[in-house]
Amino acid sequence: MKKATQVLLLLLVAVSTFAQVTLNDVTLPARIKKDNTELILNGGGIRKKFVFKVYVAGLYLPAKSKNAADICGADKATGIRLVITSSVINSDNMSESINEGFGKSLNGNTTALRPKIDAFINTFKKEVIKEGDVFEVIYVPGEGVKSYKNEKYISTVAGLDFKKALFGIWLSENPVDADLKTSLLGQ
Repeated sequence: MKKATQVLLLLLVAVSTFAQVTLNDVTLPARIKKDNTELILNGGGIRKKFVFKVYVAGLYLPAKSKNAADICGADKATGIRLVITSSVINSDNMSESINEGFGKSLNGNTTALRPKIDAFINTFKKEVIKEGDVFEVIYVPGEGVKSYKNEKYISTVAGLDFKKALFGIWLSENPVDADLKTSLLGQ
């Protein structure tokens, strides 16, 4: 009986380790896969701006981690899934928010990465953004940050330096939303 209880407990832990999460009526899958990159959900949260819940975000990694600096700095596959949950979001204010996020992530020193930041922001200006849109942004070592909208590939921005700055938007010492950072780290 004791052994059966231990096996059941191990199964429950294993299932909960790789479980999907539902937030604000959005279900973040336990895993995402693009091309040859498969990542597991590390944590998920809701980005709030003023009184609006603007998007649900999920952080995806090769293995769970609570160390934000390691996640940002490592030359390892890393992904974030953003599901737009508010009709107040559009291409212009999303682009503006991303630009502000890079400013926070880089402590205002955006000059060196400005061409890459602008290229990334243009990803969000290519098409109208509306409630329900799903963005997946995945860093692939040796290739760069690949962006997808509603499963459709949009662009790639090369460089580990860009990956560090991008994920710093949510995970740096000065993130856009401290509560969201805590949730993405699974804490």
